[in-house]
Amino acid sequence: MKPEEFFGFNAGKVWHALNDAGKPLTVTQIMKATGLSRDEVVGALGWLGREGKIEVLKERKTYKFKLV
Repeated sequence: MKPEEFFGFNAGKVWHALNDAGKPLTVTQIMKATGLSRDEVVGALGWLGREGKIEVLKERKTYKFKLV
């Protein structure tokens, strides 16, 4: 599998999890919603961030992610 397919597929799963939740989620919450590993989620978030599709929110010591 090409890296573009791997990260793109996982980015789609993460996008749908964020869209379905309708609120900002942590990496752990995204992992539970998608069944992806932490590394897969972080890679997918990087992909979505590069495309300008997510916003990163810092709440105390935790980062949350939401769709733009």
